[in-house]
Amino acid sequence: MRRWLPLLATTILMAGTPMAAHASPAAPIAYWAMDEPYGASRMSDSSGNRLDGQIGREVGAGVTTQGATGYRFDRLEPDTPPAHPGHLVVVPADPALNPGERDFAVTLRLRTTGHFGNIIQKGQSATEGGNFKLQIPNGKVQCSFRGTRGVLEADAPYAINDGAWHIVTCVRVSTGVALAIDGQRVAGRQGWTGAIRNNWPLTIGGKLDCDQRTVGCDYYAGDLDWVSIETA
Repeated sequence: MRRWLPLLATTILMAGTPMAAHASPAAPIAYWAMDEPYGASRMSDSSGNRLDGQIGREVGAGVTTQGATGYRFDRLEPDTPPAHPGHLVVVPADPALNPGERDFAVTLRLRTTGHFGNIIQKGQSATEGGNFKLQIPNGKVQCSFRGTRGVLEADAPYAINDGAWHIVTCVRVSTGVALAIDGQRVAGRQGWTGAIRNNWPLTIGGKLDCDQRTVGCDYYAGDLDWVSIETA
């Protein structure tokens, strides 16, 4: 299990505004290794919390690239019907996946040459109770949390759609949000989002409620090696 929250709190976030250092130990919420074989339909959570997911029929499990085995999400033309729910991995709604008012970190390893797409999210922009997401417009990762007190977003200053593997961490604490790429803090915003709690599933690879007409599905294109969610 990768324990990212203490690392971010004591080093990356300490390296500059917006946040002071924290030292609370991380507690795992979910860890999806994404090492299931080709044709698998179930994404296993090895954290012990049994937050397994459903792998869509269009998601390529068991794909090995540059020494890593993970999931492949093929490119789909943006805003072009129909919607492709099979492009998603869906984890059923569970209160443990809501940030609430806790320190909360999402870390993942990705590889892409794409220019858009929502990588992971719980809820959407108008969802009651707030939402969080990581997306990658123009190849630049954005980390966003929306709660009862407002929205905070940390935007990477450079693109990572170079076809190499990168580790991305998005963290929300009581004093702001921050984004790290390959262990280095690259962006942050001061403030407090307030509580984030919704009854939506967590989706990987795009939006759940979309039709590619009035609401784009923002499908991610690329590979994912693993995803970790932690709190403190």
